[in-house]
Amino acid sequence: MTDLSNPTRGSATPAPRSAHGSAPTPDEVLASLSARRSFKLKDLDPRPIDLALVDRMLEAANWAPSHGKTEPWRFVVFTGEERERLSRAFGEAYRALNPEGSFAEAGLDAQRAKPRLAPVWIALGVEPSPTRPEWEELIAFGCAVHNAQLMACALGLGSKWTSGAVVTHPIVRRAIGFSDAIQLRGFLYVGRPAVAWPAGERRPIEEKVRWVPTPTP
Repeated sequence: MTDLSNPTRGSATPAPRSAHGSAPTPDEVLASLSARRSFKLKDLDPRPIDLALVDRMLEAANWAPSHGKTEPWRFVVFTGEERERLSRAFGEAYRALNPEGSFAEAGLDAQRAKPRLAPVWIALGVEPSPTRPEWEELIAFGCAVHNAQLMACALGLGSKWTSGAVVTHPIVRRAIGFSDAIQLRGFLYVGRPAVAWPAGERRPIEEKVRWVPTPTP
């Protein structure tokens, strides 16, 4: 197993140095990764946040890797009263997905209310390059969103990548202004946590890894 206290073990070269100083230690990187959490809407404070923090999240997203440097991620940020555009679009999408037999007024109200429960909603789009396999573009896009969530965590913000039939519906995609070339893959909502930072848990990595050959203790 890799020794996290030694940055050269298990690697051909030491951790690189950045132009702004030393790179984070392996322990710092692991601490940042293991601290990331997803927050339910009900667990966020709906009051506005400093949008400079969101800008830092997006800058972090922009440093995701992509094969061929295609950078396929596309974002639209909704704040303040502009969230009402999402409210209307979510409602219209819910109606389209639930004809008379399955339509419920409570369901409609719940969808319309969602954008008001977090101060920032970021539409998550991917525009795949025609020269690259789509699965590679989707993985690069996912890395970008994860980078944004890691930065949110570092800034003390709660976030969650939400998807589903309503928020990814073509009605919503058109409402936010994505062209047909851009796939809407959900939203990242962001706000200050209104609850204590949740504890995390993972099953042991040994349950998910097989070594060939088996390392000698």
